[in-house]
Amino acid sequence: MWKARTLPALALLVALAGGTAAGAAADDETTALVNAIRANRKALVAVNLRLTDAEAAKFWPVYDRYQAELAAVQDRLVEVIDDYSARFATLTDEDGNRIVRDFLACEADRAKVRQSYAAPFAEALPGKKVARFYQIENKMDAVLRHELAQAIPVVEP
Repeated sequence: MWKARTLPALALLVALAGGTAAGAAADDETTALVNAIRANRKALVAVNLRLTDAEAAKFWPVYDRYQAELAAVQDRLVEVIDDYSARFATLTDEDGNRIVRDFLACEADRAKVRQSYAAPFAEALPGKKVARFYQIENKMDAVLRHELAQAIPVVEP
């Protein structure tokens, strides 16, 4: 469960990401949102994971590698969203199919990275803290996805 002290930090993350509207410039907002979350993600993990010094010494190097790999996937996803935003008004069936393929490839790669780090995280932390870490990651991702869903208009038939 998120502690009461964490809720302001999560609210700050959302505030830093900025409110978005369906008709706004989604590419600039997407980039700003991703940058805000990247800048605050480690702090939110640190506050919520409550690591001992010994755990922190093992965990943070693995976490930094994990985030670097995820960042590459997330950068590709931002490119897909930017491509969609640029083509939204004139989207063809071919564009739609390509964007879906690219999006699903990003999602698959994101899942692969997350799976590939389960064992290294388990070597660094007790199982309950690994589960908590993935819960924290999922909650932050849910905030990001919610904001993106508000910013990205739905394809018109």
